[in-house]
Amino acid sequence: MARKVGSIGAETADRVRLAALSLFARYGYAAVSMRQIGREIGLQAGAIYNHFPTKQHLLRGLLVEHMERLLNAWDGERDDSLPPREALVAFVRFHIRYHVRCGEEVFISYMELRNLEEQNFVEVEELRRSYELSLRRILEAGRKDGVFSISDPQVAAMAIIAMLIGITNWYRPDGRLSLEQIEELYVGMIAGAVGMKEN
Repeated sequence: MARKVGSIGAETADRVRLAALSLFARYGYAAVSMRQIGREIGLQAGAIYNHFPTKQHLLRGLLVEHMERLLNAWDGERDDSLPPREALVAFVRFHIRYHVRCGEEVFISYMELRNLEEQNFVEVEELRRSYELSLRRILEAGRKDGVFSISDPQVAAMAIIAMLIGITNWYRPDGRLSLEQIEELYVGMIAGAVGMKEN
């Protein structure tokens, strides 16, 4: 049975995205051409333009899609009924598990922000702030309840996310520590960083 033209087009667009993601992560956005992306998957550059008018469209799509998937995954997992201590631990564990599965997306989401045109940058930053806001609200609730000893929840949220993002630079599934051990270490370090009080 012949496949529909629409499904073939979607398949091609997905192949282009995956090739662009891999090449941007390896060589950097500025060093990669549409022709090079096409060569990676056996397409002429002209065929790519049918799906993505410019390389900027590709970059914007990759970064927006990454953040939307992250936000949707967190929305599906978070439990707003948890007290601040447990909510922070849940956020840290979620963040680590999600991000080690998509290292290339995380890498370009941070390294290539500078190459986004202003309107696209604003769009991605808004999504990033939404994710950061979830953590900030946990920290604010913990400070209010006297569970966390922090003076500025917004700065603390940014510092924690920066700390967690770094895992994708060095984590290896076959490394010395298991993912569960790494989670425990990070939970402990972040608990110390926010002055988390014991029960």
